[in-house]
Amino acid sequence: MRYAFKVQYIGKNYAGSQIQFRNGEQIETPTIQGELEKAICTLICGRNTEHNKRPIKTVFSGRTDRGVNSLGQVVHFDTDKCIVASKFIYSLNEVLPDDISVSDLKEVPEKFHAQKSARRRHYRFEFINRKCKNAFDGDLMRIKYEIDIERMQSSLNYLLGEHDFSSFKSSGTLNPSRVCFIESAECRRVGDRVVLDIVGNRFLYNMVRTIVGTLLEIEGHNLPSSHMKEVLDAKDRRKAGQTVSPFGLTLMEVTY
Repeated sequence: MRYAFKVQYIGKNYAGSQIQFRNGEQIETPTIQGELEKAICTLICGRNTEHNKRPIKTVFSGRTDRGVNSLGQVVHFDTDKCIVASKFIYSLNEVLPDDISVSDLKEVPEKFHAQKSARRRHYRFEFINRKCKNAFDGDLMRIKYEIDIERMQSSLNYLLGEHDFSSFKSSGTLNPSRVCFIESAECRRVGDRVVLDIVGNRFLYNMVRTIVGTLLEIEGHNLPSSHMKEVLDAKDRRKAGQTVSPFGLTLMEVTY
């Protein structure tokens, strides 16, 4: 039987969502996947299950990097044991670390795949736009110069539709595909915060963070919004801005 659920987590204490490997060997570093599999196996298989011999493996809708949060990550796993969802989800939340929680656990068809069945992903990036720091800013990036929201929105509009996003693709990915469809890209000011929401069918490695870095390059150097189109058309990572900090990036929702 296959089960799926949503996962919420604060990513600052983890080396990303996926278990890490080096030369075929698992790296002993905390990950969201590692904590989930340990908790699920504890409940289904017993506490004596060895960490590197867990019979249950989880599949994520997509990977998130160190420091990235989630409100709507979707995960599935298979087991031959029948689960009472209402009881299992309660028990799972009890054994998970305080910065990871799960919701909406249910049985799904065997053809369902958390990654391959996904149609749309929604990411949000937030940063502070204020000269002076505040003790409650937390880990959010702070930009001291004034952000022109209208220009930023105009820059984002060039990304709408289907494009080759090679300019925003970090070299660390092994996936050769570069084409994504961006359904919507919007920015707004909420007090002294700037909030960007980007929805697309898929995203390349560090793509959202590099888009934000390019937006800040446009704002910081007072460039025209059309600079975003020039970067996009160049299909050259060297033309884009820096990849900004992961703090402030959240996977909001995955739809199927």
